[in-house]
Amino acid sequence: MRIAMIGTGYVGLVAGACFSEFGHHVTCVDKDERKIAALHAGKMPIYEPGLDDLVGNNVRGGRLDFTTDLAGPVKDADAVFIAVGTPTARHGEGHADLTYVFAAAEEVAASLSGYTVVVTKSTVPVGTGRKVHKIISEKAPGADFDVASNPEFLREGAAINDFMRPDRVVVGAESDRCRAVLRDLYRPLFLNETPILMTSLETAELTKYAANAFLATKITFINEIADLCEATGADVQEVARGIGLDGRIGKKFLHAGPGYGGSCFPKDTLALVHQGREHDTPLRIVETVVAVNDDRKVRMAERIVHACGGSVQGKTIAVLGLTFKPNTDDMREAPSLVIVPALQKVGARIRAFDPEGMSEAKKHAELDGVAFCNNAYETMEGADALVILTEWNEFRSLDLERARSLLRDPVMVDLRNIYRPEEVVAAGFSYTSVGRRAVAPPKRPRSVSLGGR
Repeated sequence: MRIAMIGTGYVGLVAGACFSEFGHHVTCVDKDERKIAALHAGKMPIYEPGLDDLVGNNVRGGRLDFTTDLAGPVKDADAVFIAVGTPTARHGEGHADLTYVFAAAEEVAASLSGYTVVVTKSTVPVGTGRKVHKIISEKAPGADFDVASNPEFLREGAAINDFMRPDRVVVGAESDRCRAVLRDLYRPLFLNETPILMTSLETAELTKYAANAFLATKITFINEIADLCEATGADVQEVARGIGLDGRIGKKFLHAGPGYGGSCFPKDTLALVHQGREHDTPLRIVETVVAVNDDRKVRMAERIVHACGGSVQGKTIAVLGLTFKPNTDDMREAPSLVIVPALQKVGARIRAFDPEGMSEAKKHAELDGVAFCNNAYETMEGADALVILTEWNEFRSLDLERARSLLRDPVMVDLRNIYRPEEVVAAGFSYTSVGRRAVAPPKRPRSVSLGGR
């Protein structure tokens, strides 16, 4: 089958490459000429493990190409996917900005030829599919088409595996003809007996928001339990293990830390709250999750100051990790964008390193004044404290003796709990983590005089 994928951002590029791997012919369309030129040159606009090889293989196989021209690919397509951004509106109460979705629908309408399924792949509020259908119908009254919803459930850093081996595929489609096209597109997954949930448009749209809100709630829940653990002497990692082994709860997304970030959870929880208010069905739990998560990032900055003796005025803080999670260069809503400026505001100088996020980090005004370094150990040179903000694998096995020798003051604040407290304290550090008992440094033996009087 032939697919036109509108948008070469995170969702569009990954989905397009994976569909081409399934054997379909995919043309990815984007208005950004520089991005398309870079893709033609084999340069990826995002960091996602394995994506460059996947794209390269399918380009060479003749199944994947890129263009700024929308009309041609849409005219030839069996399915057109709209995978453009739906950011939080700049003015309002958190609703999703659907400007790009509706603009894409208008352009698609002008180029449809023959029966085509128009699929919203972007995360969109309930009712968007109906509006897309109305726009196309008004712009192209004689067009033969259906609108479907096919939300993505891709984790950054594991997106290719999530697409090729998903827990489920959700499709909102309301005609047999439309469902048949979507089944054909996902035929390899049918053969693997992947659950394919066929629903109404509204159900598919809401399923995406409900999933992200639930996962954000799990993260926020364990973060609040972490605070209680610190107050009572319990260990949040053991608590998480204890509840996570319950099949009704599950162990994923129960890792205490500085709060969630990224391109999905922050905007999708806000958008869901807005939808609840619009329909006079307030979502109190999700509202609280949003508020608690915002507050948590500020409280993590306060934790760092406390670990540094109550003041960071004039002190240098070494920060390892800036992206919102490892295995991505995505800086959107990353905790670092709150924590670092908060430390600077109270007088700290910041040195920072991230394995993949440096280029993106430098684009953010929130990080103005940060000294960006070339590696973890350069970041620590002469610093008064070490802070781990993102749990990249290379930070999990630091040479603690070397780190201690580089730091002016051996203070480590591990906001991802990637170290064992006893190990770090034994190496001579003052160690602060999240939701775990503080470990006192080992007692030094009393000096013994071997000489007589």
